[in-house]
Amino acid sequence: MINATTTTIPSPSGLKTRLSAMMFLQYAIWGAWLPLLWPYLKNHLHFGDSQIGNLFALGAVGAICAPWVAGQIADRYFNTEKYLAMCHIIGGILVWQLGSITTYEGFFWFSLLYSIIYSPTLSLTNSLSFHHLTDRDRDFGKVRVWGTVGWVVVGITIGQWLLRTHTPVAPVNMDEAARATYGAAVQVAHFAGMADAFKLSGVLGVVMGLYCLTLPATPPSQGARASAVREAIDEVRKAPLVTLFMLAVPVSCIHQFYFVHTAGFLGTVQQKADSLAQFFNDIFGVGGGGLMTIGQICEIAVLGFMPVLAVRFTRKQLLAAGLVAYGLRMALFAYFTDVASMTGLPEILVVVTGVALHGFCFGCFIFVAFLIVDEECTGDVRASAQSLFNLVIVGFGIIVGSKIASGIATMATSTVEGKQVTDYTTLFSIPMWGSLFVLLMLIMFYMPGRKQIPVQAA
Repeated sequence: MINATTTTIPSPSGLKTRLSAMMFLQYAIWGAWLPLLWPYLKNHLHFGDSQIGNLFALGAVGAICAPWVAGQIADRYFNTEKYLAMCHIIGGILVWQLGSITTYEGFFWFSLLYSIIYSPTLSLTNSLSFHHLTDRDRDFGKVRVWGTVGWVVVGITIGQWLLRTHTPVAPVNMDEAARATYGAAVQVAHFAGMADAFKLSGVLGVVMGLYCLTLPATPPSQGARASAVREAIDEVRKAPLVTLFMLAVPVSCIHQFYFVHTAGFLGTVQQKADSLAQFFNDIFGVGGGGLMTIGQICEIAVLGFMPVLAVRFTRKQLLAAGLVAYGLRMALFAYFTDVASMTGLPEILVVVTGVALHGFCFGCFIFVAFLIVDEECTGDVRASAQSLFNLVIVGFGIIVGSKIASGIATMATSTVEGKQVTDYTTLFSIPMWGSLFVLLMLIMFYMPGRKQIPVQAA
């Protein structure tokens, strides 16, 4: 238990508003297309599982480069807000093109370049916020939650866009054969319409780039060494950061597994012809991406309570809660039919409960981990330290996680009567057991940091 004993200086409300708008755009750019990428590549462009796994892994390249490029530049040579502006304008132009590219080679090279441009901005918006906020525990959650709001808004927007503009009108008085034909036509239209998500992301990217020019000046610092990355690595090698970084690798694999397969999984559940499924479709749209925003809505609530949670629970307890949520979410996905049968709940309600747990997965593990990185590092290497952790979360973890996810998908997929059928119990039970293993490692090896400063809850 951490006791509240210190007095904090409030951050100006205008500053928090400006940083919140930055986070809104930062994650709306990403949330527009990421949840739909697997079904779009698989069912519209008809890429193979291994090819899709390679494309998902490309998202890690930018994160791997970030500490040595973006982190070094922001910590030593260049104002962070100007670097963000340049990256987002160029990135917006690149991601727009992905909506019209149809070849694997073209998609590969444009995705690679976009990853190098966009991925570093994730950690740099964190470090810019930490630089200006006076109390990370009290204020960062209030700012970062608007990134989640951006993800929710854009996800529902794309889902409704697919429902309203890419859903053929149903024929009158359909018999069983006509219903099957119509359902197939709907899926084809939905998958083709997902290309619009890249164009929306491109527009948002250019808007974000221009907006970054209005952000508070965040100049580089002079540290003990010319290389901020080497200085940050020295600090990361100490407990508890070294343990946190090691645990983050399998967690990021499980995290990536969720984003690779959940939209397609939810899309199949949404096709069930019952009133409750239709209710969710009317609100969140179709395609799975909109329904996934329920997880981000829950994330908003978790981050909203984080100032209170941060002073009532230790960092280790919060990390453990996040890992429990990871395992339980995958269990609900893997055994949703059994859970529905035992409880009498509709299947879609069971899977929606699993989606909602994403708020605890992200809020209690990923978000808290970024807090720990910031509080355990000195100020002159925070951008590089954040980039190093981002390297683990959206770098190595994405490469390994994407390969594992695509490999398990192939193993769990079979052909029945000429159609590919996925065994979701096999697909999701493996990351479920992985979550429990990481939880055990956390309990055994993670030791609290020495720099956890007591704070006052807002």
